[in-house]
Amino acid sequence: MSMQDDFYAGVYWSGRKESADECARRAEVFFRLLSQCDPTYARWFEQANSLKKALQLQFEPTYETLLRFFKSRKYNEGAFGVGFSAWTGHEEDGHGGSVMLSCGSAVTPPPNNCLLYLPDEGPAAERVLTASVLTEMMRALVLAWDPDDGGVYSQAYQELRDQPVGPPHMGWLMYFSHRLGELPPLPAPVRVEPVEDKGSLIILTPERFNGHDPAHVALADQVRALLDRAGLLEDLCPG
Repeated sequence: MSMQDDFYAGVYWSGRKESADECARRAEVFFRLLSQCDPTYARWFEQANSLKKALQLQFEPTYETLLRFFKSRKYNEGAFGVGFSAWTGHEEDGHGGSVMLSCGSAVTPPPNNCLLYLPDEGPAAERVLTASVLTEMMRALVLAWDPDDGGVYSQAYQELRDQPVGPPHMGWLMYFSHRLGELPPLPAPVRVEPVEDKGSLIILTPERFNGHDPAHVALADQVRALLDRAGLLEDLCPG
């Protein structure tokens, strides 16, 4: 029996000063597109110090509500933009998801990112952890935030490769904005899809990637070397 691999999705972008209004418009698009990917993301709650309190903080991620949040002292961090987090209200560990967002900052190094934590157990994980659904989730992240780069990252691969040439930017899926340059030719079974006019999405394997699988690790290493040689892994900042 193979060991399980866990995943999170994230997109990252360099200093881009945006107002609470602009961040709220982007966030509304993100939550709307994400809700179409899977029922897991149909309802949202603010986070709080206790489960009981947090479950009383359900909200509709409309532009008006998000703007009110992003202008509040709780979430507005001045020069650092907006810092916001929310979760799906699933009480069982691993069955739901959460979002952590930093938007609107022009400081260096830029904290701008949107991280999406994915279910790793139960029916939701079976539905979400597929190349087709994760492709739509990455499209939601890209179309909302117009990031420089991002991906669906394998925890096992990150732990295996956390030293060589800086952060392990490799994931099951990876996104690169056209601003970063052109992708090199990549080996089968890797697939590359455009995300409208913004950039390219790389899908390493059609089946679920596993950072404990030597064949998957070898493929990720091969693709990583090609992307690094093409200059696409410089100055990227996945956490």
